[in-house]
Amino acid sequence: MNHALEAAGREPVEPTSLYSLIGPSLSFGFSSLLGVDPDAPEVAACIASYRAVYGEVSLRDTPTYAGVPEALEAIAAAVPGRRLAVATSKPRAFAEPLIEALGLRHWFEAVFAPELDLHVESKTATVGRALEALGAPEGTMVGDRHVDMEAAAAHCLRAVGVCWGFGTAAELRDAGADILVDAPSDLPAAL
Repeated sequence: MNHALEAAGREPVEPTSLYSLIGPSLSFGFSSLLGVDPDAPEVAACIASYRAVYGEVSLRDTPTYAGVPEALEAIAAAVPGRRLAVATSKPRAFAEPLIEALGLRHWFEAVFAPELDLHVESKTATVGRALEALGAPEGTMVGDRHVDMEAAAAHCLRAVGVCWGFGTAAELRDAGADILVDAPSDLPAAL
């Protein structure tokens, strides 16, 4: 995000101040940083600058959280035939290669994400598309941000907030998490 701000002639901000913007749509994050409407041309320019480097940087610099692969294996083994899918705000063009590069793709039946031109699709809309495509009338949403918990509530899903991501326990609780999980090793039992 700082790369995009600098490309727009703005001063970079403290990286930790950007954490609250990770998860929701880039258009809303950049609009809050720039103090303009999410549909403003300045926001579109920042998103373009961000995306110009993100594809390469995300594949090179994104680690898998320790314990997540093992948690996914335990979740799959606990209930044979359990269907797992990803619903992310990250555009499909970035989400699919990243999940593959992290070695996690084989755990998921499908990945649901907005296309690049749908930069303002809400997590609630993405989760709705996922549920419809999967024909799943119920399920559990696991996530680390308020938008995940809000999407779960909107679709009457159980909301499991994970405290090892970018959201805080308070944010997740306030957004309606049914349960909070502190470590990936605790996730299988929470499901």
